[in-house]
Amino acid sequence: MKTITKIICCVLFLLSGTINAQENDICLGKENIPTIDLSQEQNRHTIIAQGTSEIYQGHPYSVMFPDKKTIFVAWNINHGGNAGPMAKSVDGGLSWQRLDNKMPPEYFEHINCPSIFRLVNQEGNEFLWVFTSQPMFSRIVSEDKGETWTEQESLGFPNVMAFSSIVPKNPGIQDGKYIGFFHRRVANNGEILNKEPNVPGSLQVVISETNDAGWTWSEPRTIAALPGKDLCEPFAFWSPNQKEICCLMRENQHKGCSMVSFSNDKGETWSLPTETSWGLTGDRHIGTYLPDGRLFFAFRDQAHNSSTRGHFVGWVGTYDDIKNRKTGQYRIKLLHSFAGSDCGYPGVHLLSDGTIIALTYIKYKNDNQKHSVVLTRFKICETDDLFKNN
Repeated sequence: MKTITKIICCVLFLLSGTINAQENDICLGKENIPTIDLSQEQNRHTIIAQGTSEIYQGHPYSVMFPDKKTIFVAWNINHGGNAGPMAKSVDGGLSWQRLDNKMPPEYFEHINCPSIFRLVNQEGNEFLWVFTSQPMFSRIVSEDKGETWTEQESLGFPNVMAFSSIVPKNPGIQDGKYIGFFHRRVANNGEILNKEPNVPGSLQVVISETNDAGWTWSEPRTIAALPGKDLCEPFAFWSPNQKEICCLMRENQHKGCSMVSFSNDKGETWSLPTETSWGLTGDRHIGTYLPDGRLFFAFRDQAHNSSTRGHFVGWVGTYDDIKNRKTGQYRIKLLHSFAGSDCGYPGVHLLSDGTIIALTYIKYKNDNQKHSVVLTRFKICETDDLFKNN
């Protein structure tokens, strides 16, 4: 495995050409894309978990059921700290019920950025999975729509963070086959690291596959690595024609734009990662298709010279914009962060009435209270009108 990783890194280095030699001028400058500000409209906001002077609510991830109103969100306490908190909404995020007392006791020892997914097997049985970074890609599962939860054997994958994205391998077909995306650190000598952050190395995006809706997973393999870049927190989704997978990635050195890669063979091979547009530059992208075919993504803004850098923002554009590195239509300042670039890790969902909800962890007020998990809501017709009248 170490030899394969070394070979991949060498090949990517040869292919990368001048990617690491100079940053794109657009990424270090500023694109002309309008920004709409909804961040001060508190009537849009719902506090899911209130931070206090002692408690930091961090790094949420959410999943919505097909009814487009039932939502689960899981998060951890403190920055990259212990898991345990979970909440459920049955009204599209307007009200929330805490589920912490339903969690297995082992779950409170899990650490760092829980992510939650609903996976369905060939027989139609659905499973709610929560994956956490440590110990060694831990997980819990519910087989009854979140009523009860059990601890499962960890996957044993070295990682920096567990799955940040899972997509069906065959979209539109219920067969239990999924591709999971996460990132790990690899030392300069090719060794795959787990909890050794001070060892010199780089971040790489990897995938693992399941054929049984999350119970077993294949050995992870690298799909994106570039010298001079730290690629992480991948978000993958299928193209409108369901023939291509697009994978957006955070670039953790923040020297240029974010990165993107594509696969036309269901994840078997991937294009060399290239930079996104300036407007899509950020950390931890998560998004959804809109009814008219456009895309909405939420993320922590990391675009150079951006007036909203460090805040929780959204981007509206098309798949063609991403594919061809176009600007996009407009951006939205969703929430204001009073803690600099310590927010993001969003959940994004499109409700049946067209409402978009975007949730994150954020220092919501300029006071002594630490981060809260907060949700904001809007309809794309509202922001379209503001864009047209801007």
